[in-house]
Parts: sequence; structure tokens; C-alpha cells
Amino acid sequence: MRFDRKELGVAVVGAGRIGTHRSRLAAQHPAVRFLAVSDIDADRARALGERVGAQVASGSNEEIISHPDVNVVVVSTSEFAHVEPVLQALELGKPVLVEKPIAMSLEDADRIMASAEKNKVDLRVGYIMRYKRRYFLGKEQIEEGRLGRLVGATGRVFNSRAQAFEILKRSADATPVLDVLTYYVDMMCWFMGGNRPVEVFCRGNGIVFKEAGYPKVDDVSWAIITFADGAVVNLGICYSLPAKYPTAGQSVRLEVIGTDGVLMFDEDHKENILYTEKGYPHAYVPDHSLPMVFLGSTSSGDWALDNMYGPIGDETRGWLDYLSTGRPCHLATAEDARQTLEVTIAMEESARTGDAVKLPLGEGH
Repeated sequence: MRFDRKELGVAVVGAGRIGTHRSRLAAQHPAVRFLAVSDIDADRARALGERVGAQVASGSNEEIISHPDVNVVVVSTSEFAHVEPVLQALELGKPVLVEKPIAMSLEDADRIMASAEKNKVDLRVGYIMRYKRRYFLGKEQIEEGRLGRLVGATGRVFNSRAQAFEILKRSADATPVLDVLTYYVDMMCWFMGGNRPVEVFCRGNGIVFKEAGYPKVDDVSWAIITFADGAVVNLGICYSLPAKYPTAGQSVRLEVIGTDGVLMFDEDHKENILYTEKGYPHAYVPDHSLPMVFLGSTSSGDWALDNMYGPIGDETRGWLDYLSTGRPCHLATAEDARQTLEVTIAMEESARTGDAVKLPLGEGH
């Protein structure tokens, strides 16, 4: 099958860890003819621009989004800073890939969706776990009917407190539920297809983060999501394992149960272990190293031999292929991301109040 390739001019807003990944990947993509990067720290933007050979590097997000040679925009800012650059790009009619979550409130998510609809612009959200091989293979089996009707699922995700503190330093509202369990809420909603979540019940408990000055953050959270046809999903998260626990990212177990089959995903990463007295650098946490590590456990993937292997590489390339050739992609839509945000907000509300929370949520979230 032959595709006519459209040339792309890419603006990457945010020169942190994920923005750096997206910029390096864009620089390597054959359809990208122009690359601009920005960050509120202009020196960091310039350093990234030099590293990836960007034509423009700026301390102004507005400058690169509105640049006449830019026709697509990646928003890789901190979670609380997504809304304004996304809205600017949409108003200019430029397709957007924004990191998850789409926003920190449903009100802001609705503003973004309204702008995308008004301006008829394609907006996708970076739920990169959809691009892990195991999970899109699982989605294929569900689509082929091999599990029959889905009746329930269970999953949990673990990580060390070192990574949680790094996230919370960036945004105290980016709790493990809103910022990380969101991946697996998206995954379960994706697997369930059009079967919408209708109720959330959650319990949490915490000592580590509360003693560190984060009163909203639990060490562990466990939730039950009920879907419209009665399917029930149990999801849990613990991001308070000891700082030197040997994972460089998320350790995950997921099981999906149907009337005719079951999917079981074991992603604890214990199959590849490195021990080194020189220390293994943590990709997410500066100046943090591990004597032993589950090699390959970095959630976004790994750069090795100047190539990115893993979901953020496959997702970024998939999105750029989609824009340049029309090749189908399975990135989360704005509607998908808004639904996932609603479920995670309901989890936090249920844990706080002790009550089950009905969906959809009312105003004020």
C-alpha cells in the first residue's frame, strides 16, 4: 500500500524529560522538515534545540506554536500547564498531541474539547501504555471476540517513592491516582470499548507522603469501577515502595476476564536484572541511582544505541505517521481522555468521602 507523505513542522512545548523524548523522536522522523522547541526555561530550550538540531528554540511557547512553519504541536509541559498551549494550537487549527492527563479538571477538559470541536482539529492524548506490545495485542484479542463478553478485570501498579516525590515536586496535585493509575483506567476503558463506567468506589491509606507534606496523597489506593453492563474492574496503586526498590518505572499486573477467555499480563520486569557497584542512573529522578535494577522497567521506554525502544517511541512515531500519511493510529482521543479523567477524579472523591460516586459527575470537578 502506497501513502502520499505530508511534510510536518513540529513544535514541542516543554523541554523536560518527555519533551526531550518527543523532540528526539520527531527529529528522526522522515516526514519532519521543521522542528521548534520551547520551555519557560529558555536556556533549557536552547540546550535541547542544539541537541536535536531544531530550527527554532525559544523561551516562549506562543512563539513556536504560532510559527508559520509549524503545522502540528506536541504539548509536553507539566500537567497543570497543559491548557493554554493546547488551546492556542487548536485555535490556530494545528493538530495536537498532549501528555496525559488532558487537564487537571473536567472544566478545563471541556474547554479543550469544545475548542477542538469548534475548530475541527484532531487532538490526541499521550496514554503511551496503549503502545506497549502486550496491551495492543490484548486489545486485538478482545476485538476478535476471543474473550467473549468481558465481565471483569483486576490490576495493580507499584513504583518507588523516589519517582513519586519527583512527580509531586512538579505538581502537588499530580497524585498517583490522577497521574499514574490514569494509564490503567484508560487501558480498561479501552478494553471495554463503548461500555461506559457508571460508578466508582475507592479506599486509600497513607503515611509516607502525608508525613512528607503532601496531605492529599495516599500511599495506597484501591478502587472498584462498575461499567454500564455490570462489568466490574478493581484497580490499585502503590507509589510508596522504598526509594531503592529496583524498578526504574511501573511494575504492573493486569488480568481481564471474559465469558470465553482471560488475558493475564505480568509486567513486573523481574526477568532482566542488572547489578552494578557503579550505580544505574534513574531516567526519571535526577541524581538517583540504583545498585540493582529491573532492566527495561522504565515506563516510557529506553534509548539504546541512539534509538528509542518502548511505548513513547512507538506512540510518537505512530502519531507522526498518522498525520503525514493517514495511516490509522490508536492514540487516545480527547473523549477517551476526558472519560478517564472523570473516573480518576471520582476515585479521589470516593476515597475522601467514603461514598460510592455515580458517573457522570456534576459541575465543579
